[in-house]
Amino acid sequence: MAFGSTPDWFHISDDESIVWESRPHPITMGIRLPIGIGLALVGFLVAGWSGTDGIGLLTILGVLLIVVGAVAASIRYFVWTNTRYVITSSELYKKRGIVSRDVTQFRLERVQNTSLRQSGIGRLLGYGDLTVYTAGSGDPELTFERVPKPERASSRLSDQLDDVATDETAV
Repeated sequence: MAFGSTPDWFHISDDESIVWESRPHPITMGIRLPIGIGLALVGFLVAGWSGTDGIGLLTILGVLLIVVGAVAASIRYFVWTNTRYVITSSELYKKRGIVSRDVTQFRLERVQNTSLRQSGIGRLLGYGDLTVYTAGSGDPELTFERVPKPERASSRLSDQLDDVATDETAV
C-alpha cells in the first residue's frame, strides 16, 4: 500500500483489501505551482542582486516575492498531496482537505453505474475523471477527479463490482 501505514481517516476491515489507491494527476496542481516557484526564484534573484548594496526597497520586494511564491506553490502542493482516492474490495473512498477533512465513503453494493471521462488533453497527458452513480440517484455521488491512468482505476473498479455482484447472486 502506498500509504505506508493505514491513515486515521481510512478504516479497513480484516477481510478487506486495497485494490487501487492514488491521488489526482500532478496536472491538478495547475499553473499556480510553476508560477509560485517562478516568483520565488525571481525574488531570490532580486533580493540577492539588491542585497549587495544593503537592505533597501528592492531587497524587501525580493523577499516579498519569495514569500508570496513559496506560499502559492505550497498551497497547491498540499492540496494535491492531501487528496486521496481508494478502491478496496468492498468500498470506495475519497479524501480531501488540509486543515479540515472531507471523507466520502461508499459500499460497492450501492454502486449502480460508473463512467469514465477524458478530454483530449486528458488522454494526451494520461488523466481523466471516474464518476460513480448509486442506486436511486441520477446525480453523480462520487467523482475521482483527474485520476492518473483512469483506465486502470475503472478496470479495477469494474472487477470489484463484478466480484460484489457474483457474491450477491451466490447468496
